[in-house]
Amino acid sequence: MTSLPRTVRTLVTTLTALLAFGTAAAPARATTEPQAPADFVALDGVDPTILEEIRYATPHNFVGEPVDGYAQPLCLLTRPAAEALHRAQNRLRRQGYTLKVYDCYRPQRAVDHFVRWAKDLDDQKMKTEFYPRVDKTRLFDDGYIAEKSGHSRGSTMDLTLVRLPAEPTRPYVPGEPLVPCYAPKAERFPDNSVDMGTGYDCFDTLAHTDDPRVTGTPRAHRQLLKSTLESLGFVNLAEEWWHYTYQPEPYPDTYFDFPVSRAALPGTR
Repeated sequence: MTSLPRTVRTLVTTLTALLAFGTAAAPARATTEPQAPADFVALDGVDPTILEEIRYATPHNFVGEPVDGYAQPLCLLTRPAAEALHRAQNRLRRQGYTLKVYDCYRPQRAVDHFVRWAKDLDDQKMKTEFYPRVDKTRLFDDGYIAEKSGHSRGSTMDLTLVRLPAEPTRPYVPGEPLVPCYAPKAERFPDNSVDMGTGYDCFDTLAHTDDPRVTGTPRAHRQLLKSTLESLGFVNLAEEWWHYTYQPEPYPDTYFDFPVSRAALPGTR
């Protein structure tokens, strides 16, 4: 066989070397997600009896689609917050209730998603359920949306009570007819939680924990949740009956952006 000219052999050798270098260098160029600090845990590893319905990993939320950063429907928290929730669960189970969390640690990229959505005034597909009486142009001024969230610090969670034995919540079907979050419980989306007077993430003053218009059984449920959690170191956000922060926070000034995923926890890689 006739050998290749020297110039061609040189070119082939150079290309082969470049291809080999590119293949070897590829892993070094691959991006890796940030990981959680060592004291973050999955709540189900601390208390598997607490129900989890992580709304932002689904389309059933005020945005109407899964939110950036929720790789899994999972509750991640700092260990002190998770252990305090476990203590609350033990008390509530003796009274015939279980806790259910809707959201826990929330990455900054999810908050950024909320901000982008709030600025898009044409996207109002979930208005009927989540903010029927609020003009979307007022979401920032009224405090419903902000560029930072305490959830991103890892010790804040959104939660409610469910009567035992817990019935399942049926899946939300995108595009199904929506009902205002402040409608009577029998008319709202059939969440398996007790009646709290409004649904979760209701952008309305009726969602204020101590709103005097909420009376009777819904008020009693709010007060049971509040008194139980406050006795164990949690602080409620007055504007949202579902929002609690465990204090003292391990990271009071840090807003994390690792994804909601078991792979983000320390020791999983």
